[in-house]
Amino acid sequence: MTTTEDTIVALATPSGTGAIGVIRLSGPDAINIAQKVWKGKDLTKQASHTLHFGRIMDGENELDDVVASLFVAPRSYTRENVVEISCHGSNFIIGSIIKLLIKNGARSAKAGEFTLRAFLNGQLDLSQAEAVADLIASNSKASQQVALQQLRGGFSNQLKTLREQLVQFASLIELELDFAEEDVEFANRDQLKKLIFEINRIVTSLISSFELGNAIKNGVNTVIAGRPNAGKSTLLNALLNEERAIVSHIPGTTRDTIEEVLNINGINFRLIDTAGIREATDAIEQIGVQRTMDKINESALLLYVFDASQITLDDLNSDLESLKRPNVAMLVVANKADLLNHEQQLPLPHTETVIFISAKQKENIDELKQKIYYAAVKEQLNGNETLITNIRHLEALQKTEESLSRVLKGIDDITSDFLAMDIKQALHYLGEITGAVTTDDLLENIFSKFCIGK
Repeated sequence: MTTTEDTIVALATPSGTGAIGVIRLSGPDAINIAQKVWKGKDLTKQASHTLHFGRIMDGENELDDVVASLFVAPRSYTRENVVEISCHGSNFIIGSIIKLLIKNGARSAKAGEFTLRAFLNGQLDLSQAEAVADLIASNSKASQQVALQQLRGGFSNQLKTLREQLVQFASLIELELDFAEEDVEFANRDQLKKLIFEINRIVTSLISSFELGNAIKNGVNTVIAGRPNAGKSTLLNALLNEERAIVSHIPGTTRDTIEEVLNINGINFRLIDTAGIREATDAIEQIGVQRTMDKINESALLLYVFDASQITLDDLNSDLESLKRPNVAMLVVANKADLLNHEQQLPLPHTETVIFISAKQKENIDELKQKIYYAAVKEQLNGNETLITNIRHLEALQKTEESLSRVLKGIDDITSDFLAMDIKQALHYLGEITGAVTTDDLLENIFSKFCIGK
């Protein structure tokens, strides 16, 4: 069972030696506990949001000169009394101060317990609390913006509006049940249909945003595949603007996958250079080709690269047909375009748009990067829309959609009590996202994935 009655302490900065370390105390006795080991102004008499220079004392033994940041409840991250002690970043000093604070009444914080308290005390809802973890883990501009938008309540406000509208109708239907013998109808069924259609439209839009939201949060798996000596490794080097992969005129140089991250317009693309696709000549190459096919199956985007000066139309179409996957976007890249002479007939597939480049000469690489970006984003990212990035939210929205579909299906045929049950189910699943409906197991599962001190 979660509790906020005691005072917790943890290192809020990354572990390891640094210039400073920040030790965070939160709870009803945070200021009093800090005062017990403090030499300086009386912290219990100071205003909130003030900084104070002093010393941490273990009896007569001075541990360090520090700065204490004071946040008096409810004006803090957790809505509790909070003291943050900035000390020198020695592991010995940090450990000694934390042990001293525990000795004087605090206890070690669990993973994510500060943010859990912010949620329990009404500072954040559950989706905002999860956005804190996403913000800490963000490794690109786009993932940072999506996490910030959710942390500031964009997603929560949208769900709050949907729930309020459903609650209103649910209460009217409950009222009908109280007057069942009089056979009266308080909830207008046509208005309810209109509302369900509108809510379903929003829920469906949120569900469809998960593909892009997940890509922004975790990066887009992008496989570079093609026949041996098509220039895949040269393309990888050109995209990264560094000599990452070994390049050789000998076919089959790449026998295993090489993975690197490329950031385009704030989104991370996890580029995977693979072994050339052909009939393997030995067991090692066979393993490499199989790994190529496995990576394609796991990818969101495939860059198929072919040698424009060598391949035949039949081979090109055969490759494209064998590499197509239902959920994998494909860009067809004609490499070595600089080797084509004016009279040469370039084989082009009828159904695909081909991008002409020279990886060796770095021609049209910037254009290819933009094609890669738009293949992933599909013009959906404008900075204002809500994107779903959390699989828990996705599953709750899918269950909400199913419940609303049952409401629509039976709105004219089933009795008010069954209608009320389906609406309550939808409200339950929406409430799971923001924390209006929670269990201790759910909270433990979410906050155990946070870092200690957050």
